[in-house]
Amino acid sequence: MAKAGIIYNETKPATCRLAKELRDKLAMRGWEIYLATGLGGILGYSRSDSPVCHTPMDRLASPGFDQEMKFAVVLGGDGTALSAFRQVAPFGIPLLTVNTGHMGFLTETYATELPEVLALLLSGQYSIEERAMMMVQVFRAEALLWEALSLNEMVLNKEPLTGMCHFEVKIGQHALVDIAADGLIIATPTGSTAYALSAGGPVVAPGVSIFQLVAICPHSLASRALVFSDSEPVTVFTANPNRVVMTVDGNAGCYVLPEDRIRIQRSPFAARFIRLQAPEFFHVLREKLGWGLPHVAKPTSE
Repeated sequence: MAKAGIIYNETKPATCRLAKELRDKLAMRGWEIYLATGLGGILGYSRSDSPVCHTPMDRLASPGFDQEMKFAVVLGGDGTALSAFRQVAPFGIPLLTVNTGHMGFLTETYATELPEVLALLLSGQYSIEERAMMMVQVFRAEALLWEALSLNEMVLNKEPLTGMCHFEVKIGQHALVDIAADGLIIATPTGSTAYALSAGGPVVAPGVSIFQLVAICPHSLASRALVFSDSEPVTVFTANPNRVVMTVDGNAGCYVLPEDRIRIQRSPFAARFIRLQAPEFFHVLREKLGWGLPHVAKPTSE
């Protein structure tokens, strides 16, 4: 019996009902269906009394989600999609992302189109687009304290956010650089349209093999976004007397103490998107962010 999964946003009653309806439809067609919530990919935040909150990257998936699963359907917004990819990427499960949220920048289709989409999915009329993910790890001496897969970005900042920090960054074998800023972002091409974009970073097409480093409110006119090959690992040290906060994809994080170091490298696991038509990145940029809209001339005064 073929096996598929459904990952849904458990905080929305309408999405919960849709997940159950989809489960029943697939089960009636002979599929073995496993359900999971987006909560499974939320790694949680460390607390003052518990600075380490370590969940291994390959232990986030719910029971039944493994290499034998042909595909999974994600019902939710971008946050649910990010959580879902953290759960299933180690097993290579392709995801069809269905928008039941707001922006839906990462989603492929809408809940209203699900009946037609389901027919295409079950008949195999789709392609798979792979996007790079980052592996983010925090070490103290040689001990691994925390790790996560990231499709968008890793962010470091002070508590509270307003307050300048010093970061020492080493990219591959290049010389160590010092950055003074309110925070630091290291993003994938997919993450270039998320927090990094708001902080002034460039938009990068998904297929380009790079990371980008963006300083948040830097205290220097020379601190600009840097784009570099993702074949080179990045090590970040916080040159501050107090701890800082690290956040991954906006919904998981931990404290980083002065003696800790953060290592970022391209993950061996990719995010596998099910595409119902040829990916068109520029169209998504225009539809979701208004990029490249035609210029409308100002009316002439009479």
